[in-house]
Amino acid sequence: MSTKKIVPKKTPMSEQPPTERVRNFDEVALGYTPEQAMAEAQRCLQCARPACIIGCPANINIPVFIKLVAEGRFQEAIDSIRATNALPAVTGRVCPQEQQCEKECVLAKRFDSVAIGRLERFVADWEMAKDTTPELRNIQPTGKRVAVVGSGPAGITVAADLSKLGHEVVIFEALHETGGVLTYGIPEFRLPKGVVRHEVNVLRHMGVRVVKDFVVGKTATVDELLRAYDAVFLGTGAGLPWFLNIPGEGLNGVYSANEYLTRVNLMKAYRFPEYDTPIARGHRVVTIGGGNVAMDAARTALRLGAENSTVFYRRSREEMPARSEEIRRAEEGGVCFIFMVTPVAFHGDENGNVRAVEVVKNSLGEPDVSGRRRPIPIEGSNFTTSADVVIIAVGQSPNPMISNATPDLKVGKGGVVTVDPDTMKTSKRGVFAGGDVATGGATVILAIGQGKKAAKAIDEYLKTGTWLKIT
Repeated sequence: MSTKKIVPKKTPMSEQPPTERVRNFDEVALGYTPEQAMAEAQRCLQCARPACIIGCPANINIPVFIKLVAEGRFQEAIDSIRATNALPAVTGRVCPQEQQCEKECVLAKRFDSVAIGRLERFVADWEMAKDTTPELRNIQPTGKRVAVVGSGPAGITVAADLSKLGHEVVIFEALHETGGVLTYGIPEFRLPKGVVRHEVNVLRHMGVRVVKDFVVGKTATVDELLRAYDAVFLGTGAGLPWFLNIPGEGLNGVYSANEYLTRVNLMKAYRFPEYDTPIARGHRVVTIGGGNVAMDAARTALRLGAENSTVFYRRSREEMPARSEEIRRAEEGGVCFIFMVTPVAFHGDENGNVRAVEVVKNSLGEPDVSGRRRPIPIEGSNFTTSADVVIIAVGQSPNPMISNATPDLKVGKGGVVTVDPDTMKTSKRGVFAGGDVATGGATVILAIGQGKKAAKAIDEYLKTGTWLKIT
């Protein structure tokens, strides 16, 4: 390990002031300057055995790219990252680095870890500002064709990796915009859509073709794709929202987070009146849930004009799965939190509009399968709070459209496609799957990691034709 003097704290990154950002949809985090990035990169100890790489599902060579940043060699740094990660500008913003690569950083044992995510974002943004695209190597075409279903993080990763290997790749996207959850699910203030478009354009530069408004399972089946392509990858995400199955869930003004955020992000309700997308702009908005999606919804509600935006979560603050910086930003923006409560009913007026949420208080019992303590309702503790918009953000699962149209595709609990965890092979010959369709709702970086596994296995299958059934 290096003996250089250790700088204990991360280089701060500028953000929009809370009083300003709550009134706009501009990105909250403003990124590093070149000087800040180089200063932060120089904190890296360049360990002989870098554990940070082990903590990265995309297997980025973190010490190498950080060393290049420290030396001001930004083009080489972004080239190094793109060797294994097709979405650096995205993962630099939304990847939970504090739970992965930064958690494994040696500095984190006593000080702040190196700000790996901020440095990744910096070099990706530097590349975008330069308006350059990665230099293409002279790749010999293999003559093999692969259909990628879905243009989210898993699909983009598979397409990029297979394209580099010389395979012809076509992405089929059901929506009119590419990016999957990156476009319809994550708000502009956390992930600008221009960033997603840039990454997809890099993919097109590599020769990948993108076909939009193509719904696999309706426009064409998986079996039909297999007649035209040598392999198929399913990266269709988890677009089917979960509900609470309690009285009043059908009232006007009760949304799933999926619908609410899709109307705002994909259908651009945040740009009213330029886009007159129908959405209820409540004065008192309640969001149910404790993950990043709940934080996105609650923060969006304030930007749409809510006087009060409150998150109800059934456990304590310590058990919340959302990233700590997203919780902090929600609080700074004015979001309120009520912990240890579970909704039991929504109450409406004579016109069928939601007007209140009834909840029961909880205590915490023994840990459940998630490792967090199980919420236990306290009898007789019910109370009601007023609300004119409710957003349910308690999870999602894959849409069953493709599995319903593909009888020999094995699925498990919640419609999740069954895969071999090492190769992402499904039960159907020539078909692979990864990302949320194979895990349920998870993280962008996990989808990228699975996409990389799938691309490697698809390449092997295209070369050998060998297919071993999964168990």
